[in-house]
Amino acid sequence: MKTLARLPHRLAALLVAGTLGSCAPATGVAAEEPAARNVIFINGDGMGAAHREAARLYHLGQGGRLAMDRLPYSGQLTTSPKDPVSEITDSAAGATAWATGRRTYNGAISVDTARRPLPTLGAQAKAAGRATGLVTTAQVTDASPAAFYANAVDRDAQDDIARQYLEASKPDVILGGGEDWWLPKGTPGAYPDKPAADRTEASRGTEGNLITRARSAGYQYVSTPAQLAAAGPGRLLGLFANEEMFQQRAEGRGDVYQPVVSLPTMTGKALDVLSADPDGFFLFVEEEAVDEFAHQNNARRVLQAMWQLDRTVAVARAYADTHPDTLVVVAGDHETGGLSVEAVDPKDESGAGTSAEDGPLPVKNTKLRFTMDWTTTEHTGQDVPVTAVGPQADRFTGKHPNTHVYDVLAPILTE
Repeated sequence: MKTLARLPHRLAALLVAGTLGSCAPATGVAAEEPAARNVIFINGDGMGAAHREAARLYHLGQGGRLAMDRLPYSGQLTTSPKDPVSEITDSAAGATAWATGRRTYNGAISVDTARRPLPTLGAQAKAAGRATGLVTTAQVTDASPAAFYANAVDRDAQDDIARQYLEASKPDVILGGGEDWWLPKGTPGAYPDKPAADRTEASRGTEGNLITRARSAGYQYVSTPAQLAAAGPGRLLGLFANEEMFQQRAEGRGDVYQPVVSLPTMTGKALDVLSADPDGFFLFVEEEAVDEFAHQNNARRVLQAMWQLDRTVAVARAYADTHPDTLVVVAGDHETGGLSVEAVDPKDESGAGTSAEDGPLPVKNTKLRFTMDWTTTEHTGQDVPVTAVGPQADRFTGKHPNTHVYDVLAPILTE
């Protein structure tokens, strides 16, 4: 099997050329599409169509195209949960729909409305002999990754979710934040309790020292960029923050997006490890900061997170270009903020209140400006865009319920 040893050089060349994601199939006689062996599923948590458009204008300009928008197949997903009190989903119910093909109540981690556990894509892929992994800028035990690898009636049971990773679903690669949930209260790890950036963060697990147990189970444990880079083949656990890998506050009020290790870097390492399995792999990747900063109506941090998400899509696309048996899918679990992209109009809104404008922001390489208009600090029921490349990517064309993700991926990963 090829590894990613040369991927950074290829990626750098594409960045210089400005052609990331623009690779197209060769012309001439069409070759038969290979069967899908690997799946990379990428979640821009909270990302709707307006988030993608704002990022395109800000980072690439009028003629630019995001790597995620260069994927050749596109469609829409609905996001409604099956919740008794709300038609608007949270991340737990949204990811459960993807991971199990069943709609459920908000807060549920891959359990049905009667709170019975459901089979998950991550566990099913592992049972079928594939390598599995998750990468996120949230806690590795947060709702979206958890739904693919655990079952819980309440998304807040993050220490139990970590235990399930080690004892049940056993993903080969686990990279992200959330060290606090792997260690008991009073036992700080690589990231000290009550840091200056957020005094509420501290070790809080109730399942014992799960990092020690992970090592006993054969995981390499890393907590710094150097350790991650040096990690060899085999199971890998990397925790790079107490909680999320950023500080999700309103603009100018302690907001920070500066992960210890970037999402593209973590994704590249995960692919390097997982691609060694001759039976293929499933990798879930998430940029959580889009959602968290949209909750704060913090446009500049949303745009920063969107760019890192798009660079991550470029890493996945570069891998798929050299491994044509790889399906890459990019979507959002729901939309956050009720965002629209608007022209600058001083008479339109004050920039405060329940419908606040953020900006003006520059359209790259022009004198033009735009605003990001937020209508809420919560989730909305908007459909979300989905784009894909690789075997069976065409099945995401059109409009589908979010459970359609499972319908497409399950046959690939469980055969």
